[in-house]
Amino acid sequence: MENSIHLLLIAVIQDQDLEIATKALQEVGASLTYLSSAGGFLGRRNATLLIGLPVEKEEQALKALQSSCRQRIEYMTLPLEGSPMPMPAPVPVTVGGATVFALPVEHFEQI
Repeated sequence: MENSIHLLLIAVIQDQDLEIATKALQEVGASLTYLSSAGGFLGRRNATLLIGLPVEKEEQALKALQSSCRQRIEYMTLPLEGSPMPMPAPVPVTVGGATVFALPVEHFEQI
């Protein structure tokens, strides 16, 4: 009997982690679709994954995302406050990882 989908994970990841995350989730047996998206803070390209799972595979899927979506330090240049000339100062910003939402699925049909 085929496992039914009872959980939808929505994961926002960095575009550069997409390939490795997709492979890791496929190894878990997750059904997934990805959408291109963009981050609001840095305006960088992201991928939003829609991941369908039976409830018992949630922990495996989260571990797959955790191991394949790493955080990185990148530098943004911001003008120095109070400076007569807008000299940019590099500021470290943590980006990456995965932001995951878990939603219960009441009904699933594949037509």
